[in-house]
Amino acid sequence: MKCNIRKWALSDAADLAAALSNQKILDNLRDGLPYPYTERDGQDYISAMLAADPNDIFAFAVTADDRVIGSIGVFRQGNIHRQTAELGYYIAESHWGMGIMTEAVRRVCAYVFENSNIIRIYAEPFSYNRASCRVLEKAGFQHEGTLKSNAVKNGRIIDMELYARIRPEK
Repeated sequence: MKCNIRKWALSDAADLAAALSNQKILDNLRDGLPYPYTERDGQDYISAMLAADPNDIFAFAVTADDRVIGSIGVFRQGNIHRQTAELGYYIAESHWGMGIMTEAVRRVCAYVFENSNIIRIYAEPFSYNRASCRVLEKAGFQHEGTLKSNAVKNGRIIDMELYARIRPEK
C-alpha cells in the first residue's frame, strides 16, 4: 500500500479522531490525549499544527488512498539542543505491519534534513513497543541505548529506547 505525507487540513479531523479513538494506540503514546478522541479534539490539534512555527514543528498527516491513517511530526528542541528534534508518530491499527510508517519516517526525515538546519532526529519509543523500534531501525535510525525506568505509563514504571538518525553529510 502506498503512503504519502502531507500538511494537515481541518477536513482531516474526523479521520484523525477515528484513528486515535483506540486504546491500543494510546497505550503506545505519551499521556495527555483524551479518550475517546473526538473530531473537535482533532480540529484543535490540526489548528495548532497549522499555526505552529514551520521551522520548529514539522507536522504531517500520513495518508493512504487519500484518507488520513496516522500522524507524524518532528519537533525542534531548545537551547543547546536547538538543532536536534524529536520524532513522534502513530498509525491506525488497521494499517499496522504494512511498512507504511517506515516509509513515512524515511520521508519526513528526508524532508526535515533538506529543509532545516536540524542535524539530529531522535525518538524514544517504549521498550515494549517492539514494532515501533523496528520501524525506526528499518528507517535508518541507530539504537543508542535503553533509558531504564524512564517513564510511568498506565501506572507502570517502564523503560524506553533511544534511537537517533544524524543528518547525512553532503
